[in-house]
Amino acid sequence: MPVGYSQLPELLPIAGVRLASVAAGIRYQQRNDLVLVELAGASQCAAVFTRNAFCAAPVLIAKQHLAQTSPRYLLINSGNANAGTGEVGMADARATCSALADTAGCRREQVLPFSTGVIGQRLPVERIEAALPGALGGLSEEGWKDAAQAIMTTDTVAKGVSKTLEVDGSMISITGIAKGAGMIRPDMATMLAFIASDAKLEAGALTRSLSRAAEASFNRITVDGDTSTNDACVLIATGTSRSPLITVEHPAYAAFCDAVSEVCEHLAQLIVRDAEGATKFVTIQVEGGYEPQECLDVAYTIAHSPLVKTALFASDPNWGRILAAVGRAGLADLDIEKIRIFLGGVCIVRDGGMAAEYREQDGQLIMGQDEILIRVQLGRGEACERIWTCDLSEEYVRINAEYRT
Repeated sequence: MPVGYSQLPELLPIAGVRLASVAAGIRYQQRNDLVLVELAGASQCAAVFTRNAFCAAPVLIAKQHLAQTSPRYLLINSGNANAGTGEVGMADARATCSALADTAGCRREQVLPFSTGVIGQRLPVERIEAALPGALGGLSEEGWKDAAQAIMTTDTVAKGVSKTLEVDGSMISITGIAKGAGMIRPDMATMLAFIASDAKLEAGALTRSLSRAAEASFNRITVDGDTSTNDACVLIATGTSRSPLITVEHPAYAAFCDAVSEVCEHLAQLIVRDAEGATKFVTIQVEGGYEPQECLDVAYTIAHSPLVKTALFASDPNWGRILAAVGRAGLADLDIEKIRIFLGGVCIVRDGGMAAEYREQDGQLIMGQDEILIRVQLGRGEACERIWTCDLSEEYVRINAEYRT
C-alpha cells in the first residue's frame, strides 16, 4: 500500500480533452491497457522526455511529431515499452499512429504515441489497431480515472490530482495523471505523466511552465536510480476556458506556473509513495552548498545508497551510513567539521562525528516513522536542494525478479 496515499481523488474534467480506456490485450488480461486522448483543435501541447540514450521508439516518434504540428491525439499503451526494438520498433510505433490517423481522420503526425512496460519485446500492433474503433467510440471528458488506471504497470494505485485557479475572474482547471513505481530516476526533464488545463496559453509560455515544473518535481525523485527508456511528461492547454490568453508577461503567468508545479510535485511524490515495495517516504534536503548541483550530488548519493535504503527499511538509525554517503559524494575541499546531519529534528552528526547530544532512542523514534526527513547542512554556501526517495525492501527485489514471469 502506498505510503500516505490510499486512493485516487475525484478528478476534474477538462473542456477540450476526451479520454477512453480499452482492453487491447497487449500484456495484461482482462484489464484496460490502451488509452486514447483526444485534444481540442486549438490546443497547445508541450512535452519533456527521457534522456536515456536507448530511448524508446514512441519517444522518438512523439518528439518528431510534436516538432511538426500540434497533436490531436495521444495514444498510450501499458504492458509493452517498445524500447530496445530498433527499426522494427520505430515502424511499429508509426503503424499505430497511422492506424489511428486513418480511423480518426487526421494526419499521422497529429498522433503522439507513448508506451510503458517490458523492454525489448515487439509491440503487438494488430491488437492496438483492433482496439482503436472502440476507443474512439468511448471518448469522454469523464475518462480521467479510467485512464489513470489503464496506464499502470507495477503501480498499486492510480495516481492523479486536480487544481483550480482564478484568472481575471474566470476559473481554470488543471488535472494530471501519472504512472510509475520502479525504474524511477527521471532525467528530462518507466514514468509517464499527462497534465491538461482549459487555460489559454501562448506556446512558449506553456513550454517554459512545464520545463520549470518538471525540473523541480519529476527530476527530483528517485526510487532505484534507474532512468527509464520511456519517461515522458506532457502538458496540454486546450484554450476552452473564458480566461484571457496567458503570456509570459501576463500577471497571472506566475500563478499558473505555480499551480502546474504543485500538480507535478504532487504526482511526482505519489510515484515515490507507491514505489515498488516501499514502506517509507523520504525527503532528503541538502543546504549550504556552493551551488545547487553539489547539493543534488549529496542528496542523490544518500538516496541511491543501498546501505542507507536498507537501514531505512529496517527503521535502523545507522547514521554512519548517511555520513559515509555524504563523504563520498565527490565534493571538493569538503570541511567535515562544518557538516551537520539531521534525522527529522534530531542532530546526529556535528563537528566531524556523532553529535554529543545524540541519543540512539531519539534516532530510533524518527526512523520508525513512515515519513522521514534527512537534512544535511554543508556549511559552505547558500544553495539548497530537495529530493524525494524511499527505502529498499525485499518486496522490491521480488517484484523486479519476477517482472517478466
